[in-house]
Amino acid sequence: MSKASYLEKEKVIDAFRVHEKDTGSSEVQIAILTARIQHVTEHLRIHKKDYHTRRGLIAMANHRRKLLNYLQKHNLSQYEAILQRLKLRR
Repeated sequence: MSKASYLEKEKVIDAFRVHEKDTGSSEVQIAILTARIQHVTEHLRIHKKDYHTRRGLIAMANHRRKLLNYLQKHNLSQYEAILQRLKLRR
């Protein structure tokens, strides 16, 4: 992981953490995956035939969907809040 992406990840964690030492809650994981998905999507706009990366993008989107489903079942208010903050539609 490059230093720039590490710093970007830290910013995302700081913005979405639930408490002081939170690094792995569902909200943080969803936010990190969303940032990675946006980055990979930009990469794929340039490199249209990069099918290996496309497969990874699909896997990340599926993982984010599973985390969102979990959050929707267990904490509906947090689910709706994260959708608004990340500007995701469902």
